[in-house]
This record gives sequence, C-alpha cells and structure tokens, in this order.
Amino acid sequence: MEPWHAELFGNPSGAHSVSRSARQAIDEARDAVATCLGTAPGDLVFTGSGTEAANLAVLGRLRSAPGPVVVSAIEHHAVLHAARAAGPSLGVPVRVVGVSSDGVVDLDALSAALDRDVSIVSVQLVNNEVGTVQPVAEAARLVRRRAPGAVFHTDAVQAVPWFDVAQLAGDADMVSVSAHKFGGPQGVGALALRRPIELEPLIYGGPQERERRAGTHNVAGIVGMAAALQATVGERETACERVRLLRDRLLAGLLARTPGAHETAPGRDKAPGHCHLVVDGVESEALLVLLDSYGVAASAGSACASGALDPSHVLVAMGYSRREALGALRLTLGHSSTEADVELALQAVPAAVARLLGTANQPLVATTL
Repeated sequence: MEPWHAELFGNPSGAHSVSRSARQAIDEARDAVATCLGTAPGDLVFTGSGTEAANLAVLGRLRSAPGPVVVSAIEHHAVLHAARAAGPSLGVPVRVVGVSSDGVVDLDALSAALDRDVSIVSVQLVNNEVGTVQPVAEAARLVRRRAPGAVFHTDAVQAVPWFDVAQLAGDADMVSVSAHKFGGPQGVGALALRRPIELEPLIYGGPQERERRAGTHNVAGIVGMAAALQATVGERETACERVRLLRDRLLAGLLARTPGAHETAPGRDKAPGHCHLVVDGVESEALLVLLDSYGVAASAGSACASGALDPSHVLVAMGYSRREALGALRLTLGHSSTEADVELALQAVPAAVARLLGTANQPLVATTL
C-alpha cells in the first residue's frame, strides 16, 4: 500500500501518468478480488466498508425494484437497519425470518415468507456474533423456486477468512465483504454481483464503479484489500486448522474453568475463529471492562448511544432472555492469534468472572498474567 500513499498518490480518474498508474493498480486489484469471490471484474463494486456494501445491496436493489424485503432475524445491523429504513422510506414490507435456538435460519419460515412479489432476500453466510454457518445454498434454492424475481444477497464479511466464498456462496446473486476482516485495511469493502442487477447508487457524483458508487477511489486501501485477500486464500487451509485448534482449546478450557459458562449453539458448524459463551450471573459490560484491564480484548452485544450494553439481537432471536443475553462473551481468534493469547484468556476470564461473582480468593492483578 505504501507507494499509493506517497509518490504514486494520484486520482485514478485523471489522465496523467500518476493517475494512469493508480488506475492500473485498481484494475489489477479488481481482477484479483473478483477471482477470489467468483465474479467478473466488471461486476465488482468497491465500497468504503462491508456496511456500505450491504447497504448498497439492500437499498440499491429496493430503490430500483421496490418490493417486499426478506431478512433473517440474526443479520448484521448493516442489513437489518437498511431493510427497516426501506420500510417507511420506500413503502415496502419487511419480513423478518426467525432462527432456531442454535442460531441457524429457519428454512421453513423462510419459505413461508417468500412469494413472487419479493424484491430481495438477505441471509448471511456466517453469523458475526455466534459464528454459526448458515444454509445459504439451501436458502438460495428456496428463493429461486418461491420468489423467482427476487435477488439473493449474502453478507459474507465473517466468512472470508475461513471459507471459499466463491464456492460456498456460489448461488448468491450479491456478496458483500469487508477488507479488515481478512487482514486488509479498515475502510474498504466490496459488493460482488453474480449477474446483471439494477442498483440505484447510494452515493452520487462521478461515474466511478460503472455509476454504482461515485467518489475518488481509495487506491491504497483497494490495493491492500486485494493483497490481503490473495494471502488469505493462499493460506486459508493451514490457518483454519491452526486457529480451530486454538479456539477448541480456548472453549474447552473456559467451559471447564468458568462456573456458569455455556457455549452458544453447541455442536453447530461454526467459523474456526469464533468462541461465544453466555455466563450465568455476570453482566457483559462489567466483564468486558475487567478483561480489558487485563489485556484481553473481548466483546458481547451492541452498545447503545448511552454506553449501556443492550442484549444481543442475535441471542434474543435464538430464544435467550434479556438477562441471559446480557451475559454474553465473544472471543474471536484470527491469523495473528497465538498459544500465549489463549493462555492469557484462560487465566483472565475465569478469574474475572469469579471476581464479579464474589468468589475469587484474591484480586486478579494484570501483571501476574
């Protein structure tokens, strides 16, 4: 990325030599990303994030072809909020499909929500919180049969590091991804189209991205995204096995050492980097603050504007009570995770939970970890 921040810092829409170099870099990056995602280079739209890509898929489609939108109850808010915004602004019905208690979309409920009026259906490939792999191929077949005029979108942001998206989401019409989830820079995403689809742009201006997304390209970010994606694809098999072993060790250790800890969606196929628990009697907000002070970066549900922790909409959709959902703990691992990271978490989490429950023998001191 470095040359595109410095001596080759040019607008790829221009005509001079520096601009032409930037344009060539984007074209080469587009070829690489399109190949990895299983689409043609001309059908790839670079965006400023995975959120923008999902928004473009949902709102861009609905503005071009208004009609009912069908989404699963555990979609990322980039999809859910876009769909709900379309309701009053475009006057289209929003049909939210429930999931099972183990975090997988209910295909019977999805089938019941489909008809020939539906404009777009969105079912994610991997859930961003609990990590469950969704039956995207089966969902796409249902859409083809029950709503043949609909476009099928999948949010593959969480899937790219672990799965061959070109193969696993091969039946999707649109696929959204985000660079920072597979080691690329923040602030870059893409929407891959698998067939000609009319999309009304969200951003107006110049003719960039075939008039589907105006604005000067983030050349360095796009180059970095392509490099990271190619590296991810090349190392994916080895990385998956290594990270899965780390995750399994982490999960087994936490369940054994932490009273009241339960795995969400046990036994389900999950992304190798996801370790998600619910801890009885502990609120995530206090637990996360304590873990952060000990060097463990964890998360739970979404935070509202006041700073208080809301229960996860994913866990609520899975049937957890508000109180149970407020005890969620999400630990994710990636290509940079190590045995030492796992060991730190295995010491910190049980001790922090014991401290919050008032059962710790002595205060936990960060320097001892």
